Order: sequence, then structure tokens, then C-alpha cells
Amino acid sequence: MRLGRLARIVIVALKHGLDDFAFDHPRLRLLRPLVRGPLFWRDLSAPRAVRLRRALEDLGPIFIKFGQMLSTRRDLLPTDIADELALLQDRVPPFPSVEVEATITRVFRKPLAQVFKSFDLTPVASASVAQVHFADLPDGTPVAVKVLRPRIADVIEHDLALMQTGASLVERLWREGKRLRPRDVVAEFDRTIHGELDLMREAANCSQLRRNFLRSSLLLVPEIHWDWTSTEVLVMERMAGIPIGRIGELTGAGIDLKRLGRAGVEIFFTQVFRDGFFHADMHPGNIFVAVDPANHGKYVALDFGIMGTLSERDKSYLAQNFLAFFRRDYHRVATAHIESGWVPPDTRVDELEAEIRVVCEPIFDRPLKEISLGRVLVQLFRASRRFNVEIQPQLVLLQKTLLNVEGLGRQLDPDLDLWVTAKPFLERWMQDQIGLRALQRRLEAEAPYLVAALPELPRLLHQKLAAPPAASDLALKELALAQKSRNRWLGAIAVLLAVVIALLLRQGTR
Repeated sequence: MRLGRLARIVIVALKHGLDDFAFDHPRLRLLRPLVRGPLFWRDLSAPRAVRLRRALEDLGPIFIKFGQMLSTRRDLLPTDIADELALLQDRVPPFPSVEVEATITRVFRKPLAQVFKSFDLTPVASASVAQVHFADLPDGTPVAVKVLRPRIADVIEHDLALMQTGASLVERLWREGKRLRPRDVVAEFDRTIHGELDLMREAANCSQLRRNFLRSSLLLVPEIHWDWTSTEVLVMERMAGIPIGRIGELTGAGIDLKRLGRAGVEIFFTQVFRDGFFHADMHPGNIFVAVDPANHGKYVALDFGIMGTLSERDKSYLAQNFLAFFRRDYHRVATAHIESGWVPPDTRVDELEAEIRVVCEPIFDRPLKEISLGRVLVQLFRASRRFNVEIQPQLVLLQKTLLNVEGLGRQLDPDLDLWVTAKPFLERWMQDQIGLRALQRRLEAEAPYLVAALPELPRLLHQKLAAPPAASDLALKELALAQKSRNRWLGAIAVLLAVVIALLLRQGTR
């Protein structure tokens, strides 16, 4: 099977002239006429990016999905290729209804008619990994049922093996190969696609996002029916609405598009900076707008296979960078890069600051509504390359999502100013992260651990301060410095203990 698939890939690549990428290498350039001669019939008039997109479409759903993921790596890809790959759409023919019924019968160990009160075998959506059907539970509850494609895991494993081989060749043969790190990109895709194969994982993602926005006036997330959910079948609340890309229908339903655009930005920044857990696949097919009277104008999120997570350090780093951008404080942007640990500690701040200024300064001479914050991040990532900045996977997902949010927002409201909309939110978030409120919140969170450690603290301090001096001069110097700073340490510890005790007393009086 693998040899047949490999032959198919080679034929498609030659058909679309992708050999140009290989023969761009100086060592292979002389062989170009030998290949082009017999293949004179090919139409190579289209730009290389267009030909690459068409080749991926011909190769099928897994390669389409890989191209979609590649389009997010704008820190690595040339702009023309990234822009073209972003046009890839996951339109895949549905698999036969008999296979849907067979999967459900095998998973639930009983016939389809005994699992659901009714089940529509005609899918309402079909993608590369799964497809969705409408059904009713035995009690009549309307649901959406997502069913994994049969044998999709085997197809993915074969295609991934070929991608890994191709990545090694690209790295060796193409001039830009090493810089693009193709093997790392394929490994990243491997992790993503395997995560989508487990529908229990997607159900858990959906459940977490629903809990985060349970009382939100802006976003609806479906409820998971866990008793009917497994790794191959996901059953969730059926959601209704208008796809966000259908502007005319939204207007006809009385939706305020400007308000909807601002709400989308607020939802995104809430997910990122409040929760550190965000929907990372926000293309128009996954976002609906509710039009029923109870939820009129709310966003409806669907498809939770790809989610992004951010640590507290990630969130702090991003917020500081965004605010520094708003204030044109390039020095702070540079120091935030270094403090985050993503730039080598010996990096010269002034050189990094100058590189960032080159990227950002021209932007501020344009009207704010014309500035793409997502593209600023892309340019910044590229500029940071020469300082050995390692772009983190979670930031790649964030960049992709930010570009999606910005694109959707400006489709709804061409005058939407993402910067102005986001700035108050970020400033409120930063105020909540620093100062006495933040210290109090963190101390309260750590109180159980502090209570456990406090009784041992005097003994540990005594052991440290009473330790006999080591034989070396260096140790003696260190001991002398420790003795000199002892009073300062004891004073600091006393203040800390006072704060902790005050907090504990406050909690005890609640």
C-alpha cells in the first residue's frame, strides 16, 4: 500500500510541477531539463503556491489538513505559500451510511435503532477525520453525533510515514529546507492529527470550554452527553444558528454585525488571558451565530479537536508584549522576550529592540483600523529568527487563531479596530495580575502549602545558619556574605509570615 501511495504522490507532484522545489537546489539544477523534457505537456503557468495547493487537494484529506496546518507556520513559510495554503478547505465526500451504522453498532454493542430513537443517515457535515449526523436520544433529546471515519488511523499512519520521508528529503535537497525545519513541522502535525482521532479528548475539550463560558452572554458551547460518547463516537447537544460567513443571512436575522465583531474579540481575549484555554480552529465553518429569541446574537462554538493552552508565564509574556506594542515601548518588548527565556540570555537588548522597531514602527504611521495585529506577530516572529528565538507550539496556535479572529471580525465590520477593542481588556487583565490583589490571590492559593511548611521553617533556618564553614576560601566568603545578609533574610521572612498569618486569620473569620 505504501509503495502505491508513494507512486501516487510522485505522479501528483510531477503533474503540478512541484519538482521545481527540488531542482532549486544547486546540485540538482542541472537535472531540471532532463525532467522537464518528457513532461512538456504540463501546465506550469500558475504560481508555485497555487500549484502546491492544488497538489495537496488532489492528494486527499490528510494532505489537505497538513496544508492547513502549514499555513499557520507563517514564521517559517514564504508569504505567498502561506496565503495560498490558507485557502484550503476541508471538503471531503461522506463515507457510506452502512459504515456509520456498523461503527455505532460495534461501539454500543447493539443495533443503531436501539441506541437512538431516530438517526438521520445523511450527514450534515463531512470532514477528513469524522462526519456529523443529527439524531434523537431515547428520551427524545435532539443531538448531533460525530462519527470517526472507518480505518482513518491506518490511512493517517501511512501518509505520516511518507510525510516524514519527504520532510527528510526536503531538508537535504531544498535550499530553504533546514531553515523551515520540515521534520519538526511533520512531528507537530503528527501530534495534532492523533489528538483529533480521539473523540473523548474532543469531548473533554468541549466540556471544559462550556464550563468556562457557562454564564456567558456572548458564547454558547454544546453540552456533551457522556453516556453516549466514546473514542469513535461523540454525542453532543444539537446547536442551531447561521454560519458566521453568511453575512446577508445574519443581517436579515437582525444581527448587529459591529457588536458581533467586538464580541468575537472579547471572547478570544477572555479565552486566552482569563482561562489560558482557547478554541484554536476558529474558521467560519466552526462558528455559528444563534438567532433564536433566547440566545439572539450569541456565538456558537463547534468542533473542539484543536485547542490551545497557555501557562501563566505565557499569558504574562503575551500581555506585556501586546501592551508594549500599543505604547510603542520596543525596549519592553525586547526585555519581555529575554525574560520569557525564549531568547538566549546573552542576547543584546539594544539589538533586539532595534529589530523589533524595524518591524513595528512603520505600522504606526497607518490608521489603526488598517493594522493587522496577527500579521505584526508573524513579522515579529520572523525578525526574531536571527536571535535564535524558538517559536513555541502554543504561540503558533495562538497566532493562527488571532489571524482567524481578526479576519472574521473585519468581515463583520470592516472598520473594526482590534487594537482599540483589545487594549482595555489587556489593561484590566494586567492590573489584575500585579499589585496587592494579585499577591493576595496567589497567597490564598498557596495557603495550604504554606501552612504545612511553616512549622518546619524555624528549624530549617537554624540548620542553614548554624552550618559549619567549609574548608575552602570560597565557602568561607559565601558564609560571611550569608551572615551579613541574615538579618535582611529574617526581616523578609518575618514580613512574609505576617502576611500569611493575616490572610489565614481573614479566611478564618469568613
